[in-house]
Amino acid sequence: MTSATNDRRTVAGDGHARQTGSRLTAGRGRLSRWRWSRDDESGWLAEIRRSLDRPLTSYHLVIGVSGLLLALGLVMVLSASSVYALSVYGDSYALAARQFIWVAAGLPMAFVASRLPPRVLRAMVYPALIVSIVLLALTLTPLGVSVNGNRNWLSFGGPFLLQPSEAAKLALVLWGADLFARKEKLLSEWKHLVIPFVPVCGVVLALVLAQRDLGTSLVLFSLVLVMLFVVGTPMRFFGIAVAGVGLVVTYLVVTREHRRERLTTFLDPFADYRDTGWQAAHSLFALGTGGWWGVGIGNSREKWGRLPEAHTDFIYAVIGEELGLAGTIIVLGLFLTLAFVGVRIALRADDTFTRLATAGIIGWLTAQALVNMGAVLVLLPIAGIPLPLVSYGGSAMLPTLFAIGLLVSFARNEPAARAALADRRKSRAAAKAAAGTKAAAGTKVMSRAKVASDKKARTTKG
Repeated sequence: MTSATNDRRTVAGDGHARQTGSRLTAGRGRLSRWRWSRDDESGWLAEIRRSLDRPLTSYHLVIGVSGLLLALGLVMVLSASSVYALSVYGDSYALAARQFIWVAAGLPMAFVASRLPPRVLRAMVYPALIVSIVLLALTLTPLGVSVNGNRNWLSFGGPFLLQPSEAAKLALVLWGADLFARKEKLLSEWKHLVIPFVPVCGVVLALVLAQRDLGTSLVLFSLVLVMLFVVGTPMRFFGIAVAGVGLVVTYLVVTREHRRERLTTFLDPFADYRDTGWQAAHSLFALGTGGWWGVGIGNSREKWGRLPEAHTDFIYAVIGEELGLAGTIIVLGLFLTLAFVGVRIALRADDTFTRLATAGIIGWLTAQALVNMGAVLVLLPIAGIPLPLVSYGGSAMLPTLFAIGLLVSFARNEPAARAALADRRKSRAAAKAAAGTKAAAGTKVMSRAKVASDKKARTTKG
């Protein structure tokens, strides 16, 4: 009797393990569809492939692309904010100086993130999530400040405001990655896929929606779907989730006049050009004025009070005006390159936490960039969210730079990258040792020559 029971338990355990393995394999398989085919490659395509196959390519691309976006952002914030800063603060460089301070504060954070051991990082995720939820709840208290109809800012006194929803994106990604990594062997059961991840995400989304911030809610929803997709959630779940969110968004749009206005403006910005369509129309004017190559950095006309939020949510329109279609395509290409590198890192990761954290960060940054660009191009309703690494704002810049630092860390820890870095360290140590040996040998030769010279001098003197 006991033997039969044990046999049944063994068979059940084997089935459970096979089901869990198939679920995780499905998640990895979805990512692996992004891999390029090696068949029929020749010429310059083969050369590109060989360059991308180098072990440190992901590491160099993350740093290079992020650095370019950051440098472009500093230049464009200076250009786009100069007129507004002069009229409000009496100094054309006031907002650009603040942005420089935020970047200077964020770069050390990115460096620290790139060196954080995974154990320390994962120990921080629960406190970070709790703090983020508390800060989101505080926006609904008298500490909350409304900006452009959204009560998504906190003021603790002084000139600076804090937007907790930006940090909540990063906290939710890291917490979800840690949660699924810990429950990896239980993910064959749907309840472990859903609980507690979906309820906690629902709480965060509800708090953001209570702030009337629909744009950030859509970004949060996108990164949640990305993480569930990568972990291997059945596809039928996504249909149910999208349908449910569609009903919620429809309700929110119908019940709020300013959201209805944004939707009608998106459909035809010139129907109410002097009121609700003003921002979208002038965004199109800026892009049209820029033409192919732009009017030159600093020469934007729309930043002279015509285009609202030129240095924040609509900085992409100023890029299009001053750098033309070429500039906008380059920016889009940089974000798509960053997304490609993220997928590459996730594919090469040898642990679940790294794979999920990378997918979540890339899903967040890519979704936010595309929603921002879509609103500027009037392909999507105006969402009121910044362009990552480019738009003005410290609340968005600091979590984004920390996330970039994590991507750098994950890229350094790819198996091939670890081996290449270890070989590089060994080569440097060997070269240093050889240089030391050579220097010691030279010193010894010089010492012998000096002894011989002294002996010769004494002999001559005698």
